[in-house]
Amino acid sequence: MALASRKPASVLLLLGALLFAATFLAVPAAATGKTGQVAVFWGRNKDEGSLREACDTGTYTIAVISFLDVFGHGNYHLDLSGHDVSAVGANIKHCQSKGILVFLSIGGFGNQYSLPSPQSAADFANYLWNAYMLGTAKGVHRPFGDAFVDGIDFFIQNGAPDNYDELARRLIEFNKAYRARTPVQLTATPRCGFPDSNVERALATGLFTRIFVRFYDDAHCAAYWQQEWNKWTAAYPSAQIFVGLPAAEKKVGYVHPKNLQGGLFSVVQNAANYGGVMIWERYDDKRTGYSSFAIKWA
Repeated sequence: MALASRKPASVLLLLGALLFAATFLAVPAAATGKTGQVAVFWGRNKDEGSLREACDTGTYTIAVISFLDVFGHGNYHLDLSGHDVSAVGANIKHCQSKGILVFLSIGGFGNQYSLPSPQSAADFANYLWNAYMLGTAKGVHRPFGDAFVDGIDFFIQNGAPDNYDELARRLIEFNKAYRARTPVQLTATPRCGFPDSNVERALATGLFTRIFVRFYDDAHCAAYWQQEWNKWTAAYPSAQIFVGLPAAEKKVGYVHPKNLQGGLFSVVQNAANYGGVMIWERYDDKRTGYSSFAIKWA
């Protein structure tokens, strides 16, 4: 009887311990802290130097080639600001040999791209796979030769938002044929005002592993960047959110290097899905050396 009388007390103690543990498990995820991840956009100015040179700085962990700026109607155009495209393939391989991920960004600041139908999204996905990734379809020109990018970045500044979600799904479908690797990774580079309607549907698929939010060229975001940052990190908890910063001093949203640690990173690194910093762009960064400061705290 004595043992029997203690059982309820033991059960209550166990329940209390479980409730205590559950209380602590229910608190928000811990802050990420430094990740050391620095992405840079390359291809916007011929005077920025080669992609190989950018990767040899030791500063960047991700390089984004920009832009494939015409698509959606059976026509495709790659704009690398006068760079020798034939040399890029070897540079991609060099960057990847150093552990640097290389993405191709689609869209940009022009207005000659759109996806008017689900079929156009499917066609574009097939083109990207065969022209820039692991596809081997005959008759498809490969600008970078046998080199392949690690994924596609959605930089949809203009046009209708239609069918980019379908494009994302079609691209990720190619991964199903591979078990030991993920040949297609997806990133997006939205404007910081949340939400960015141009990529909102695409991001809703949950297929994007990294989001480079552009916290520049926007006066509202320059004033209320913490509010916008909190919206992005809360909306996409399964994605790594990067804070996009300009390397040029005269751009709206520029953060002086002296303010990076205390004024910026001490805030954004409180998010459990903080991913790192994105630098816009290589030419300005080469001129100012901005990333050499950012990487200390990223």
